[in-house]
Amino acid sequence: MTGQSLAQTRERLAALPRLALWIIAARFKTVSLSLMPVLAAGWLAAGQGGFRPDVMLAAMLAASAIQVGTNLWNDAADAARGVDRDDRLGPPRMTALGLLDGAQVRRAALAAFGAAVLAGLYLVALGGWPIVAIGLMSLLLGYLYSMGPYPMSGLPFGEVLVIAFFGFVAVSATAWLQGVDPMAGRTLLTGAMIGFPAAAVLLLNNHRDRAQDERAGRRTLAIVIGERASKLLYFAFLLAACGFAALIAPSLWLALPVGLVLWLGHAMWHWQISAKLNRLLAQTAGAQMLLVLAVVLA
Repeated sequence: MTGQSLAQTRERLAALPRLALWIIAARFKTVSLSLMPVLAAGWLAAGQGGFRPDVMLAAMLAASAIQVGTNLWNDAADAARGVDRDDRLGPPRMTALGLLDGAQVRRAALAAFGAAVLAGLYLVALGGWPIVAIGLMSLLLGYLYSMGPYPMSGLPFGEVLVIAFFGFVAVSATAWLQGVDPMAGRTLLTGAMIGFPAAAVLLLNNHRDRAQDERAGRRTLAIVIGERASKLLYFAFLLAACGFAALIAPSLWLALPVGLVLWLGHAMWHWQISAKLNRLLAQTAGAQMLLVLAVVLA
């Protein structure tokens, strides 16, 4: 991003209402990544006659609040570390642009984590210590994503953690609270179907930011495996998710997400590393949503 375009971006965003700046900082475009596992778990529970709307609502609030808190903390922390520079290709960061105060963004992140704790207390009352352990680990990972001597946002195992927590753990824990066997084959397949597209979103981000991240001393998976392998792995993540969906509930409805996945794989392979890749972020999250919709309709 050139100095001129950066100034233009700052000027354009500065004209927006303050609430809009907070929405951008929280990255609501991809918050569906934390909601889909809860919805998928509710679908599993409904199939066994154990659906509980109270669990669904509390889990959705806790999961989305943790993601928003992590995003806000990352916005402030990366600005403080000098990671978000003028040549950034990703979506604009409000703290780095000087449109939101870093201390206020951190306080908002803590408020989001607090909301997650409050919602989680209800789930703890239902599920006991296993939910305490999962909640504390989720909060810790949300904090360590951007903080500490070795922030996880700069290490090569972020995608694995996303598959684990945004996929398997989120689906199995929410399903278990509604009477579903968390280790049943159908439950684990659903967790994989949810987790792999979420990891694809992170890989897409790291692929786009490889030059800036490497200059900042980061060693993300996209940097470690290289550009071509990153493109192939992104497509493989999405194809794997489609395969898991087909194992769960094969139907013609899967043509919808498969068509989008083929387009995303083509775009990822042919598009140059630039801000244009930002268009694929919401579409990748949309592929995950279509997969959930396809298995529900089937």
